Amino acid sequence: MRTRNYNQNCPIARGLDVLGERWTLLILRELVGGARRYGDLRAELPGIATNLLAERLKELQDAGLVDRTDLPAPIGRTVYTVSDVGWQRVLPIIQSLAWFGVDRLDPIDEGPVTPLSGFLAGILLGFDRLRAAGLEVTCRAEIDGRRFDFAITRGRLAGAHGEPSVTITAGAADLVTARLAPSEAKRKAALRRVTVTGDPAVVDAVRASFSL
Repeated sequence: MRTRNYNQNCPIARGLDVLGERWTLLILRELVGGARRYGDLRAELPGIATNLLAERLKELQDAGLVDRTDLPAPIGRTVYTVSDVGWQRVLPIIQSLAWFGVDRLDPIDEGPVTPLSGFLAGILLGFDRLRAAGLEVTCRAEIDGRRFDFAITRGRLAGAHGEPSVTITAGAADLVTARLAPSEAKRKAALRRVTVTGDPAVVDAVRASFSL
């Protein structure tokens, strides 16, 4: 149970009481890409101690931002997901923080680009609520072999429900380049390598919602 806080009756301080501890926002960053097992989070967050990960997950569950689900046999595993409240309240914070950090990234051509970076650039930073208005669809992004499941509902991003009807397939480097490259020619070339397939009734709308 959390014992440290700012002891200030201020909305920013109260928010930091929940989200301001080390690793908390990075755990949420991982979970917006879909359900993750405890072992998945340990692998994707190198450096976090196992007891600290357990503590942070418990704090996020207590705050109503993360759900823990024990899947029945034959799967028989425990997964963590962002709750509906978490999608509504925390996702805008993650998006804003990502935009804040974009200018501090290493140049695109220097070093490998992770699937998560591709998801953040191509999906989270590319989402346009106005273009997505009225769209109700579950999507999957296949990025360099890693799956990210999510939905669009009531003009916002949300947790996936059921099987995806649209799949976005791309390399992480192409998604980052398409969103952030300074050259328009490079952005357009990267976009041509991004494919969106599935239900013909919504494919074009999904592509437009993320400027893909």
